[in-house]
Amino acid sequence: MLALSTHSNVFGMSLPLVHADIMKKDNWEEGHTRAADDRLKSAEALSQVIFYERLRHFTWAWFTLIMSTGGIALLLHGTPHRFRGLDVIGKIFFLLTVVLFLLLLAGMSFRFMKTHSALKASLMHPTESLFFPCFLLSIATILANTASYGVSSTGPWLPVALRVCFWLYTALSTVSAVAQFFVLFNGARLPIHSMTPAWILPVFPAMLTGTLAATIMPSQAPDQRLPMLVAGVTYQGLGWIVASLIYPLYLGRLMQDGLPAPAMRPGMFIAVGPAGYTAVSIIGMARAIPANYGYFATYPLAEQVLRIMALWVSIWIWCVAFWFFAFSLLAVLAAATKWNLRFSMAWWAFVFPNVGFTLATGSIGEELDSQGIQWVASAMSICIFVMWFVVLYAQLVAVRHRKILWPGRDEDRR
Repeated sequence: MLALSTHSNVFGMSLPLVHADIMKKDNWEEGHTRAADDRLKSAEALSQVIFYERLRHFTWAWFTLIMSTGGIALLLHGTPHRFRGLDVIGKIFFLLTVVLFLLLLAGMSFRFMKTHSALKASLMHPTESLFFPCFLLSIATILANTASYGVSSTGPWLPVALRVCFWLYTALSTVSAVAQFFVLFNGARLPIHSMTPAWILPVFPAMLTGTLAATIMPSQAPDQRLPMLVAGVTYQGLGWIVASLIYPLYLGRLMQDGLPAPAMRPGMFIAVGPAGYTAVSIIGMARAIPANYGYFATYPLAEQVLRIMALWVSIWIWCVAFWFFAFSLLAVLAAATKWNLRFSMAWWAFVFPNVGFTLATGSIGEELDSQGIQWVASAMSICIFVMWFVVLYAQLVAVRHRKILWPGRDEDRR
């Protein structure tokens, strides 16, 4: 870890902390591109980098591709207006998610096996470690898609398997949320001047426990739904509250130092995720309440009351997601009109946080039985579907042109 007396590093930019004017020249104004170029080898040396060397630069941020691809599958399953073949397309994206996950897992395993202490270094790195939760979020996405597409096509063994995986994921996400914040608090020394929405990511896996519960609960018996409901509400509350505590740091950073660098502005959409997925999860869990069982047998009105509360709390939270989405979109468009955007893995934030926002919009429309809101959600789904292809194309071009997966140009640089 870098000490406060020297430099701190977020998204790859070294920040002297002894001079206010220099401190403003962090990644939010300059982006990671200049810092990366300063660290590049000579052109002659770069031309000699072999495929093995490129594989050593797989980072946890690559799992944002998995989150986004799986998010598209969930979006196609939950979009209000459907047509024949939509489920088939969704299943294709689900299978693609699994294949890409296995490929990236193999690539990361290769890196850690071939590079001494690379795993520990990645988990302790103040930049790359922020994206470790994307690995756990990819698992949550695969489990949610399995529940959405697999339960109706398999036997009774799958709900049991999903239930076991749910509790294992809950335990793992708890350990991750506590341990990763401890590591960051204990030695990362991240200055507020370098604050990005990625600081929310360590609590995301725990927060997605609620979304996962909402997806898996309908396939479970009442005696299994109730514990999942309690766990889902608990962890969704944890995620939303921690995100709410981090939001003021983010807004303070924007007020003091302005918009982030053009290359980093797509990452601003990460702030949309907590509100969107919270709305999705509480509506989904309210729909799957085990009626006439346990607590809900003792208090039969609780089911109806909680479903009403879930809807109106979701509407209240939805507007927070919309506000973050709106000014993030304006920030990106302002950079795009000047052709200042340059690809980074943060571009996948165009997709995965906005999937939750779109699903929340559709769920609210369905609860209110509003065709207008549902059509808005369907239009948003089309936009995000198209954006997935745009970002994928940009990533492939960036790999081909050595903009990423290259020495000095990824989240693992120091």
